[in-house]
Amino acid sequence: MLKKARKIASLVLLSFVFCSVSAAGETESIALYGNPKYTGAWQHFDYADPDAVKGGRIVLPAYGTFDNFNPFIFKGIAATQVAALTMDSLAVVPDDDITTAYPLIAKKFDLTDDYIEFFIDERARFADGSEVTADDVIFSYQSLIEKGSPLYKIYYADVEKAEKTGDLSVRFYFKKGSNNKELPLILSRMLIYSEKDWQGKDFAKPYLKAPLGSGPYVLTDFQTNKYLVFKRNPDYWAKDLPSRKGFFNFDEIRYDYYQDTTVTLQALFSGNIDVREEYIAKIWATGYDNDKVKSGEIVKEEIPHSETARLQNFAFNIRRPQFADRRVREAVGYAFNFEWAKKNLFYNQYERLTSYFTNSGMEATGLPRGRELEILEQFRGQLPESVFTVPPANPVYGDYLSARENLRHAVALLKDAGYDFVDGKMTHLATGRPLKFEILSNSANGSSFTRVMLPFLQNLKKIGIDASFRNLEVNVFKNRLDNFDFDIAIITFPISRLPGNEQKEFWGSASADAKGSFNLVGIKNPVVDKLLDGLVSAQTKEDYEAHIRALDRVLLNEHYIIMQWYAPRKQVAYHNKFAHPQTDLKVGFQPYTWWIKEDKR
Repeated sequence: MLKKARKIASLVLLSFVFCSVSAAGETESIALYGNPKYTGAWQHFDYADPDAVKGGRIVLPAYGTFDNFNPFIFKGIAATQVAALTMDSLAVVPDDDITTAYPLIAKKFDLTDDYIEFFIDERARFADGSEVTADDVIFSYQSLIEKGSPLYKIYYADVEKAEKTGDLSVRFYFKKGSNNKELPLILSRMLIYSEKDWQGKDFAKPYLKAPLGSGPYVLTDFQTNKYLVFKRNPDYWAKDLPSRKGFFNFDEIRYDYYQDTTVTLQALFSGNIDVREEYIAKIWATGYDNDKVKSGEIVKEEIPHSETARLQNFAFNIRRPQFADRRVREAVGYAFNFEWAKKNLFYNQYERLTSYFTNSGMEATGLPRGRELEILEQFRGQLPESVFTVPPANPVYGDYLSARENLRHAVALLKDAGYDFVDGKMTHLATGRPLKFEILSNSANGSSFTRVMLPFLQNLKKIGIDASFRNLEVNVFKNRLDNFDFDIAIITFPISRLPGNEQKEFWGSASADAKGSFNLVGIKNPVVDKLLDGLVSAQTKEDYEAHIRALDRVLLNEHYIIMQWYAPRKQVAYHNKFAHPQTDLKVGFQPYTWWIKEDKR
């Protein structure tokens, strides 16, 4: 799922709720809640250094394969970072003010209850020197909704129409009654293609020719599934904008592709790559014990972040008949012993996910109360009573006795769902079918899961369940997911710090049957749909957060996924020739703000 997770990571748009806007007026930022952090004659974002040294190159790892340079379509496997480095968006949402959009291609905005209008900076240019115009913005929007991934029809569903109001201005009208207060921010994050560059080509078809963009880099060389080379555009039109100062400091960025994350450790030590983010606790604890680290030639650093935890999980495909009953899903979850893995495999570095929105401050905890309870009471007749009476919690394996109790509870749930032991196999009594399933992962991260899976599979065997674990090549794995051809899959959803419209794509009924959508679980829950609508249309911070908690509680109660774990810090190792901004802001690993030390150039 790593490639798909990255793809969706580039699409998930930061979300929140707008204060009511009624009077038209041009503005230089779009503040979703409260006031923007950066006002007046601000010069740069606080987590970027405007005096960063320009020059040199950095080599980073990428994982899996690629056969496409357009990440916004259903077909193909998109190459990493092509869009992010070569294309600009209408506006920028910084990581230290995630509720506000600031100018990039659009220099100003006009926001009312009925529309948002973007005024394009007359200096904006594509890499070939051609002007960015309103026609390019409308072409980009129409291409996404007509030929892009199914995701975009959901993202932009509340746009009534896009209208060219001038050569350098575009107005997006909102559907009446949509109440989608985050839509202006979503539109502001749209990456802009050149209409002329796409003449005679099909947007829905994968291409291994980089689209013409207006971003800071140009893709100058590549070998399919091997590497990508980006060169900094010396004529980049936005290099002096406040939203770009201190970013994109390397003359060259190269991504080398690997099939397994563990292989890149030796690539780092041998100098084949410069920087490596660690995803495996054991390697972070024991794999860097060598002279290069001890001498300081290679630096290990833990970088704090305030991101909502990535939702790494075992996802059930509830289209499969054996997983249609939530009691079966809950029973399978009782067989996963996280505490053993944390102690024996993770060196106590990872914490268990407890929520769809872990580390956001908006998790459902305890019993529902206040505004959250008011929201849930509207659906009491449609929800299991446990939503109101049982606090959400993962099973805990504290000792041998608790392990036995957890497995006993799993068996009781299965019996309640119509199963029992027949010749040692957990069998559905009405159909005579044993409970059997396959858990899939991909080759980019599957090897690191093997040790985790063994005790999980053993526990399932103890309660009569025949489960197997299988590693697939990344492209095969993606194809299986796109076609919902799996029982359980190890999946990661990158969750925005301020969840919004993208949640409909993850959990909404409208996306459940659309192949290639991110509703991989297959959720068609009318209460979830109503809560998603309420989340998007919430008018106040209190109402927004209450809808997040209510949604979280309902999803948790249905046991659609088995929660895995997350790291509260980014663990990064790199050659000691790089510098990066020193800041107290918890913005995590930001490689595009790094630079090469002057004495190392």
